[in-house]
Amino acid sequence: MAELFPLAEELSCSICLEPFKEPVTTPCGHNFCRSCLDETWVVQGPPYRCPQCRTVYQVRPQLHKNTVLCAVVEQFLQAEQARTPVEDWTPPARSTASSAATEVACDHCLKEIAVKTCLVCMASFCQEHLRPHIDSPAFQDHPLQPPVRDLLRRKCSQHNRLRELFCPEHGECICHICLVEHKTCTPTPLSQASVDLENKLRHKLTIMYSHINGATKALEDVRSKQQSVQDSMKRKMEQLRQEYMEMKAVIDAAETSSTRKLKEEENRVSGKLDTVYQVLLKKKSEMQNLKKEVELCLAKGDEFEFLERAAKLQGESTKPVYIPKIDLDHDLIKGIYQGALDLKSQLRLSVKSLQDKKVEEHCGSGNVGDHTESTSKRSGKKTAPDKKTKKAPVAATPASYFSFPNKVPTFGAPGQSLEIPPDATPKASAAQPNSVALKAKILENFLAKSRTELLEYFVKVVFDYNTAHNKVSLADNYTTASVADTVQHYRSHPQRFTYCSQVLGLHCYKKGIHYWEVELQKNNFCGVGVCYGSMERQGPESRLGRNPNSWCVEWFNNKISAWHNNVEKTLPSTKATKVGVLLNCDHGFVIFFAVTEKVHLMYKFKVDFAEAVYPAFWVFSAGTKLSICTK
Repeated sequence: MAELFPLAEELSCSICLEPFKEPVTTPCGHNFCRSCLDETWVVQGPPYRCPQCRTVYQVRPQLHKNTVLCAVVEQFLQAEQARTPVEDWTPPARSTASSAATEVACDHCLKEIAVKTCLVCMASFCQEHLRPHIDSPAFQDHPLQPPVRDLLRRKCSQHNRLRELFCPEHGECICHICLVEHKTCTPTPLSQASVDLENKLRHKLTIMYSHINGATKALEDVRSKQQSVQDSMKRKMEQLRQEYMEMKAVIDAAETSSTRKLKEEENRVSGKLDTVYQVLLKKKSEMQNLKKEVELCLAKGDEFEFLERAAKLQGESTKPVYIPKIDLDHDLIKGIYQGALDLKSQLRLSVKSLQDKKVEEHCGSGNVGDHTESTSKRSGKKTAPDKKTKKAPVAATPASYFSFPNKVPTFGAPGQSLEIPPDATPKASAAQPNSVALKAKILENFLAKSRTELLEYFVKVVFDYNTAHNKVSLADNYTTASVADTVQHYRSHPQRFTYCSQVLGLHCYKKGIHYWEVELQKNNFCGVGVCYGSMERQGPESRLGRNPNSWCVEWFNNKISAWHNNVEKTLPSTKATKVGVLLNCDHGFVIFFAVTEKVHLMYKFKVDFAEAVYPAFWVFSAGTKLSICTK
């Protein structure tokens, strides 16, 4: 039955959802039952529209019967009827008790049981009262038959004769005299008609049972799809919420940075003005004191004392007060404000572009309703795609402006995004922000996050047994790695490290943002990093950071270094024994944090990852142990 479902859907009318009955084809190429389409257009009135594609006809089209489709539907229905019914069910059998076997009372005495019914007398008689029909010659032409129950009901009311025939054309029982009125019909004996109709009803019942089973399965499928849609939309809404949260975080970071720069400029100018104010205040005080001394000197009556005092005061400096020019850096303020305006304009343009794109798609769809979309497979003719619509560039969403320059918001699994084909990527324009600047903002935003915020991206990492070097011992459900005292004799595997005592994480990450933490014990010869799955497993080039396919932070004795492509960058020492790794595949960077009560940046790599990335670990000296932390 399942294999007939696709064909049943294609051969069903999209109006009544049942197999076509006298299918007709519209000028636009869609098929419907003639009666369904006629009723639809009668109710709809001019102008007439195709229920499938909504094509408008000012004049009602001339419809023609689709003979090919009609023959296909007929063959399909015959095949469906000929199918073997459900094995665990058979139609109930009709009662086999005949009318003759039922006890009938004698119409003469009304006491004894009748043994025969006279079709001329139209009465039933017991053995005693039947004797005249047997002994008397007057009753010899009266045909007798086994007792007939409900004789009055079976008599023809018009001719007073027993109705022994059935007319299938009129669906009624008739007598032999009624045959004159049913010359064009094909009456059959009641027994034969009863058998024929019983077989037809049993077959109809079988088909109905099959249809009920199909409807039950269809109901289950619809309910399952409904639940699936609800679950899918819940995931999509959660993913969309994450995208908008990230966009808000980017905007908040931009606002914080701009506000901080304005505050720094305010503090700079205010500090200088405060210094000038203090100098002027001191200068004013000195001038007031000098003024008082000059006034006292002029009040002296002794000429000798006046001359000495006046000569001294005459030498005091009385230069005018100098006020340096201190002003705000208006170019800086203007640049910051203009940046905010540009960001707002970019948001508006991106939202408007997305809305315009949705309007174009809606108009290009021919205003087809949800019912039309759900029955598009039944149209019998596929609509060719619009080439212009196919070549039109995909409008960038706000999420793609601020989070994924070449990606649209993700509606799949958490931590994944959907890549836009290269030919659909919008070309760079003045309205689009610089992707490098956006990545820098996003990186700055993540560098400013607290450990609590980083733990929102936490993933569970376990070691991959098949990659562990024979000197690496794995324990605690593959969450602890240490240098083994003896060779572990792991079975051979193409992904196993054979040169360096290293091990990779079990899961790889190609999209999304992921964070994990590693606890270090006796951290004098160990390393934590990430690498491509294609990194070498043999030879010196298989060591973390000594090839272009890996990035790590390494402890070598008391020295801490960052390594990539065999280039070393010495890092400041830290007492932290826990390392946090933030891998952002979508924006292209990996950050290593020293984790104490707070997180402190150790080193960051900016990488446009070309393939899936694995967590990677290196242990060397005895006693070194790395443990994956739980959230």
